[in-house]
Order: sequence, then C-alpha cells, then structure tokens
Amino acid sequence: MSAEEREDLAEGSLISHLVELRDRLLRAVIAVAVMFVPCAVFSNKLFTLVATPLIARMPAGTSMIATSVVSPVLAPLKLALFIALFIAMPYVLYQAWAFVAPGLYRHEKRFAVPLVLSSIVLFYCGVAFAYFVVFPAMFAFLTMAAPAGVQMMTDMQNYLDFVLLLFFAFGVAFEIPVATVLLASTGMVSVEAMGKNRGYVVLGIFVVAAFLTPPDAISQTMMALPMYLLYEIGILGSRLLLRQRQKNGESAAA
Repeated sequence: MSAEEREDLAEGSLISHLVELRDRLLRAVIAVAVMFVPCAVFSNKLFTLVATPLIARMPAGTSMIATSVVSPVLAPLKLALFIALFIAMPYVLYQAWAFVAPGLYRHEKRFAVPLVLSSIVLFYCGVAFAYFVVFPAMFAFLTMAAPAGVQMMTDMQNYLDFVLLLFFAFGVAFEIPVATVLLASTGMVSVEAMGKNRGYVVLGIFVVAAFLTPPDAISQTMMALPMYLLYEIGILGSRLLLRQRQKNGESAAA
C-alpha cells in the first residue's frame, strides 16, 4: 500500500469517526429534548416538589419569593432542563459508551461496563440521599438558626442554584467507590496505601464536605460520613477485584 493510499484510508477513517460522533451527540441531544418536553409542561409542579423540603420548614406566614420578573418562568424551566438531563443520562452515557467500546479490548469492556452502570446508580443514590435525608435536617436547622426579628424568605432562583449544587456535590461524592476501584485497578494507588492513609482521607473528606455544603456542622457531617463509608466500600471492592484478577491470572498460567 502506497503512502497516498494510507493517507486516504486514515482520512476516511477519521471522517467516519467524526460522523459517528456527530450522530451519537445528536441522539443524546434529542433524548434530552424529548425528556424536556413533559418536564417543561409540569415544571411548576416539579419546582414545588424540589422546594418542598424548605417550604415545609419555613415559619408560618412566610413563603419563597421571586426577586426577578422572569424568575417564576425561567427557574422552573431551568429545573426542567436539569431533570430532563438527569432522566436521559443513562441513554446519553450509552451513546458515549457505544462510541468508545469498539476501540476497547474484551477484558476492558468487562471491566468498564459494571463501572459505568455502578457510577450511574451511585450518582442517583447521592441525589436521592441529598433530597430525602440531608435537605430535611439541613433546612430544619437553618430555619431555626435565624436571629430574632429576621424572617426567612428565600429567592426561588437562589434556592434552585443552591439545591442543584448540592445535588451535583452529593452525586459526585457517591462516586467514591468507583474512583477507588479505578485507582487500585490501574495501579496508581495500592490498596494497602489506601488503608494506611485513612486518617488523611478522613481529614480530606471533611475539608471537601465543608466546601461543598453550607456552613453548618449537620450538613457537613451528613456528607462526610457517607463519603467515608463509601471509601471503605471502595477499598473492599478493590481487594475483591484484585483477588479475582490474581485467580484469573493463575488459572490462565495453569
């Protein structure tokens, strides 16, 4: 094969990959758009549902407010877009996986599939934990902590930005087992080192939780404790994975 033919082949392969990438991105965008339509229709009810943990604990006679003329419309639509992305995320990640998978070896696929699935489930679990466990306790504390003579009347746009940040923070925090297994499986950090450095990990977890949560001990602790528990689960999973690899290697050698 001549150099010109190899160049034409490489160019054709690159173009085909770009076309496939475009198609899969388009499918992902269409999936989010399809999910956005019903979410937009019920955007006000969805906003009320997300705001319930705070509204249920606000003092009698107070309510959430809108300090901008367009907030009553844009804030629920913004939430609808994020919920649409949240619902469509498995399909979006599938499109990313379908694009990358042909270039992976069989053992890499066997390793990547459970990691991708577990990362999706853990992210959803983190969001659910924030909504059902953290928000009620946190808002109960924050509403009671207001000084005398101060009425809590939260702007709806500020509230939405606040809860979306916490949803994302808890979703990412729950990915710790996946990150731990990846670090151990790639050899970047040994399982023994993870176990010996628990003290530094605990300190780092509480520092991260302090930055990601409001300045109160309740929400910080309610993020830090699950993070540490998930870290221990990640260490356990890493040990099981490495033992299984060792057994497979011994079986193949035999």
